[in-house]
Amino acid sequence: MNLENITQQVIQLAQDARQFLLQEVNKVKEGDVEYKGRHNLVTYVDKKTEEILVEGLRKIIPEAGFIAEENDQLKRGEQYNWIVDPLDGTTNFIHKIPMFCISIALADGDEIVSGVVYELNLNECFYAWKDGPAFLNGKEIQVSEMDVMDQSLIATGFPYYDYSMLDPYLDLFKDLLKNSRGIRRLGSAALDLAYVACGRFELFYEYGLSPWDVAAGALIVKQAGGKITAFHGEENYIFGKEIVASNTKIHEEFMETLNRYF
Repeated sequence: MNLENITQQVIQLAQDARQFLLQEVNKVKEGDVEYKGRHNLVTYVDKKTEEILVEGLRKIIPEAGFIAEENDQLKRGEQYNWIVDPLDGTTNFIHKIPMFCISIALADGDEIVSGVVYELNLNECFYAWKDGPAFLNGKEIQVSEMDVMDQSLIATGFPYYDYSMLDPYLDLFKDLLKNSRGIRRLGSAALDLAYVACGRFELFYEYGLSPWDVAAGALIVKQAGGKITAFHGEENYIFGKEIVASNTKIHEEFMETLNRYF
């Protein structure tokens, strides 16, 4: 299997889907918004974009199945599965905040082997495949060289349905406010990961996540030289609902801070 070729085909498909998303951004109204859960929003745009992507991905690897955000009826494959978020940052999209993306990963068994995160507004495409470098619009990217957390810019997200760890999470947040260069909350985990990969952030952490939020971005961080774990160092960050992704150099220092609260 030529993973580079497959990744390039996925990029082209994401570029095609981008056109639909951008033409709809000013058409979506509050009446178009549905609720999958409290504060968990979806629109016809998410659903239609997923249909476009699924149709195209089936042509790339016909035997592959799907793990997709908007349609849990899609069949999973025995070996290969596409992990698809057609619109990561739906709330931003609805409010016309230009910070949302398409995220597509390919899993071979339990291993992510290709990942594409396409930020639509700046037309920035982050991608990587197993055993290759990570790229942004065709140029190789690497995580940052910063080695102290006090001078690091950190990204996070806030839970919108699972508040079980909210108190220690906010205590950690307060600690980081005092002992980092700052904290950002973009509203898209896939983009947070992509920004760690290219050195804009030193670290990203969040809980309450789904596989389609993190699968593509996690591979891109890894191939850019970063480190990824769950909150206590475990490797189950794709399906484990929590993730810490860093430039490697501040990972241990951050984990020591995190473990004071969790």
